Formats: sequence, structure tokens, C-alpha cells
Amino acid sequence: MGGSARGEPSQIPAEAGGGSRVTRRLTIVMYHFVRDLAHSRYPRIKGLDEREFEGQIEYIGRHYDVVRMEDVIGALDGRVELPAKPYLLTFDDGYADHYRTVFPLLDRFGMQGSFFPPARAVLERKVLDVNKIHFVLAVTEDMAELAAVLDGLVEDAREEHGLEAVEWYRQQYARPNRFDTSEVVYIKRLLQHALPESLRGAIIDRLFRQFVTTDEAAFATELYVSLEQLRCMHRHGMHIGSHGYDHYWLNTLSPAEQEDQVLKSLEFLRQVGVDMDDWTMCYPYGGYDGSLLGVLAKHGCRLGLTTEVAVAELDPERRFELARLDTNDLPKVGDAAPNDWTVSA
Repeated sequence: MGGSARGEPSQIPAEAGGGSRVTRRLTIVMYHFVRDLAHSRYPRIKGLDEREFEGQIEYIGRHYDVVRMEDVIGALDGRVELPAKPYLLTFDDGYADHYRTVFPLLDRFGMQGSFFPPARAVLERKVLDVNKIHFVLAVTEDMAELAAVLDGLVEDAREEHGLEAVEWYRQQYARPNRFDTSEVVYIKRLLQHALPESLRGAIIDRLFRQFVTTDEAAFATELYVSLEQLRCMHRHGMHIGSHGYDHYWLNTLSPAEQEDQVLKSLEFLRQVGVDMDDWTMCYPYGGYDGSLLGVLAKHGCRLGLTTEVAVAELDPERRFELARLDTNDLPKVGDAAPNDWTVSA
């Protein structure tokens, strides 16, 4: 298998760099849950089975050159020339899966992964709202019934919180995407950002206690990577970047709130031992705006990862808007033929 062994990045002589803008293509793929789904307590959680992950790693090793985050930063700066088909592995949300399942495999094959844990989940052992929603959905058989329950809660809170009519929210958010039905998207959007924060937090907590567990601390300890595990991964060459502090939609916050999220996440990265000259950002939910990009530039961020579905273009002037594919966009069998994304890369 050999990921990066087939094409190591090379340094560009200083006199050759010369400030020229050479746009290169880079396949960046995002991963979330990676586990033995069939034998887990939540087999319906939306994740990648560990055997499929191994198959995809084999596929990557046959068709791509796995590169390090440091080399991507160097390529954006004009200091490093990447190999012919560069590939960057990124893992969002700081799950314990990443330490138990992903890290040993990458370490064995000499591949670097870039990991983006939300600081609060690691430091405070609080289950993020996004994950409470994930697990409520994972234990629910009838999504239409759950959406109807949510409709009732919205209607009950309408006057107190000045909400729109349920029909308005349905029209705005009940639209399927490439991974979820209209009911699932509706539930996620209302509970992720559409409702006022205090209300949605109360609803999420209620649903999580009712359907999943009342012991949040124990659940969080099982779900998320620990600070010491992150330090271990970092010592073994893995890249650890920022995913905010609370895992908010950062484009819904004021500039002051955006800066607070960034600064708190940077303090967390310092605790991990990250080289702060090369820190990176992965936007929770893919949400960012011009204000946030200004905050990142101000504090020396080197690049930002979105959820735009495309092969990334390494344009230095758009270093904070790098696109990513999803793991489901590539084959999960080692000997699979190159698919369209691989051919286009």
C-alpha cells in the first residue's frame, strides 16, 4: 500500500518560488464516525464501517499519494511541490473512534491524518448538540413521527419565543440532500441552528435524555477522544487542528463571538502541543463567512476546510475555502476501479 511512498513532496528552491501562483488540485476527504458498526451499541449511526475504511485506505494507496498537512501548507506558500495525485485525510469531531480505529491503521502504513476535535467535547466532557441529535436519530425508527414530535414542541413554544409557524419551518428546511431524507434534514436544521439557542438546547437535551441516556458525562467519555490521546496522536505525527470550541455554526455568530470561539480553540491546541505557526481550521457544519475569514487571517491561520463537495484547488488567495469530498464519494474496496472523482483528480 504505500500512500505517500509513490510520490514524496519536494521542496521548491527559493529562487524558483518567486511568488508565482501555481494552482494545484488536492483531494481532501472528510471522515466522521469510523467503527465496527454491526457490533456497536448504535449500529444505525451514520458512519463508516472499519472494514470499509481499511478497504478505502487500500484504494487510496493504489490511486493517490497521501500527503501531510504541513506539505499542503508549504504548497500554498509556494515552498513545496506536491506529488501527482495528492490526497489529504481529515477527521472531524474528535471521536474516540479516531484514536482506537483510525490512528493505529494510519500509523502502521505511515500515513498522516488531520484531526479536528471541538475543544469543549474533549475538555468538558459534554456531549455536543450535534452528537445528541445523531444518536437520537440513530435510535429512532420512524423519522416522520420524530419530526411530528418536534412540530408539537415548536408549536408549544411559538408564542414564548416568537417563532414562525411550523409550516414556515417545513417549507424552509424539509428538503432532502444527498445523504438524508427531508424529515431528517428538517430535524437537523431546526435543532442545529434554526430555532433560538436556548430553546433548541432544551429540546435536544429532552430528546437525548428520553431516547439515549441520562448519564451525559459517561456517554461523552466513551464517545470522544481524550486530551492525552490527542497528545499521543500528535507525538506520532498526526495533525491536530481547530474545529471551534462549542461546534457552533460559526457563520451565525457575531464577529466578537467568532473571535472568542477561535481564541478558545487555539488555547486548546496549545494544550495539545500544536505548533501554532502552522495551525489550521475546519469549519463546523462547513459554516463560514467573510468576518470569520478575517478573524482567521488576523490570528495566523494557515488554511481552512469547508464542506463544499469538490476536489480542492490550491489557490493561495483562497486558502481558507478548501473543498472536501465525503468518504462516500470514493470506493471502499481496495481493488475497485478508479471512479470519476479519482479520474478527475
